[in-house]
Amino acid sequence: MSDGLDELYQVSQAVLSVTRQMSVRDVLQVIVRSARSLVGARYAALGVPDEGNSFAEFVVDGISGAEWQAIGPLPRRHGMLGVLLKDGKPERLADIRQDPRFEGWPAAHPQMSHFLGVPVRDGDQVLGIIFAANKITAAAEKRGFTERDLQVLSLFAAHAAIALTNARLYERSQELSVMQERSRLARELHDAVTQKLFSIRAHARAAAVLAAREPCDPDRVKAEIEVVGALGAEAHAELRAVIDGLAPPDLQAGGLTESLRRYAVLAGRAHGIAVTFTAAALPALSPRTEAALYRVAQEALHNALRHSGAGTVRVRLARTGRRVTLEVGDDGRGFTPEAPAGGVGLASMRQRATNVGGALTIKSGPSGTLVRMTVPAQTAGGQ
Repeated sequence: MSDGLDELYQVSQAVLSVTRQMSVRDVLQVIVRSARSLVGARYAALGVPDEGNSFAEFVVDGISGAEWQAIGPLPRRHGMLGVLLKDGKPERLADIRQDPRFEGWPAAHPQMSHFLGVPVRDGDQVLGIIFAANKITAAAEKRGFTERDLQVLSLFAAHAAIALTNARLYERSQELSVMQERSRLARELHDAVTQKLFSIRAHARAAAVLAAREPCDPDRVKAEIEVVGALGAEAHAELRAVIDGLAPPDLQAGGLTESLRRYAVLAGRAHGIAVTFTAAALPALSPRTEAALYRVAQEALHNALRHSGAGTVRVRLARTGRRVTLEVGDDGRGFTPEAPAGGVGLASMRQRATNVGGALTIKSGPSGTLVRMTVPAQTAGGQ
């Protein structure tokens, strides 16, 4: 009885950990970590299928970043993974390599024997699959996962499905909020600036007409030009006020990595283009540096999605010693950065990098564009 209560307590704690997360990616990571712990496995993974023959999300635990990179591309929906998705039933195997449905794995893939996989279901729909491999206790070396492990993981998967569904709904609501904010800003821009620009145009035309008259009245021309200047200053001030309202999300609360990941995902969905995001653990950065990285990523991502004709865009945050590198790359048609009309907002991106002691480089050609910004790490309280 004590063992049963202990297991239920562990499941309860795992469920609470998952439900505290709001983003889909965070939910997936906590699910995988919790699943691995609950059944005492060396490895665990969770796959969310895409509309093709692969996975939209595939999260692992127990494998280092270097090992994951060496394995290569995401797995396809074949072998035992395909079986779990197609049949939607749990699988418990003493040695997956001996099962006739097993189809092998890449050379760099860790060797696995004990296997336990369960579907994550929302009613009749299979949202994804959780699987664990290789029991880590000496006593389980030969017998592998138990029926009790299967029951515990299945119970957890049922709760995980609810958390995953809620996280997806939350992200969709965030996406809707972004669209509503865009509409609000469009209205503000129209109200604040459009009428001023119309007046500027009218007074500029009046000045041109007066200047062409014979005899010319320089005082009236000067007065019209002064009105143009005053209206232009007002329009600039109002436009600046709207732009200043477009502050980055609260990076201190959400963190640079998560804030940028959410933006990249939403921007990709809005344009119907696949955007991948990867990030390493980052050293401490000053608020100014985080804001500069976020803004440069926004601008580079906007250019890639709007102007490159790319099919895929990738955003990456990496760490090398005490330096952080942001990369935004695409497989689009490229452009000439040095050309007078080349790119959009390049001067602004370079200035942002320079302002925080960083550097910006742009490589572009027929096979795509790569924007790279490198900055030094600073203390969190630095300016």
